[in-house]
Amino acid sequence: MLARIYRPAKTAMQSGKAKTKDWVLEFEPASARRPDPLMGWTQSSDMNGQLRLTFETREEAVAYAQNNGLAFQLFEPKLPKRIIKAYADNFAAGRRQPWTH
Repeated sequence: MLARIYRPAKTAMQSGKAKTKDWVLEFEPASARRPDPLMGWTQSSDMNGQLRLTFETREEAVAYAQNNGLAFQLFEPKLPKRIIKAYADNFAAGRRQPWTH
């Protein structure tokens, strides 16, 4: 049973950064999900797939996994590349593509 420790990425649906500060410990799926024959919903017999623990720091998550004897894989967050721009750059004289209205 392998656990993943990571910081979730920002959701693409909104510009806010809520729920991206904490570290998450999730378990890898032990078995594949399969459709329910009657309703068609996906089902799984793996109960660890429902478990999601959050920690304030990476060290807390790693300590929890080590104290409970869990094999884990640590994923470092990828920091977004910031492009600093100003609205006035749209009308700059040295623009690559000339501004026309």
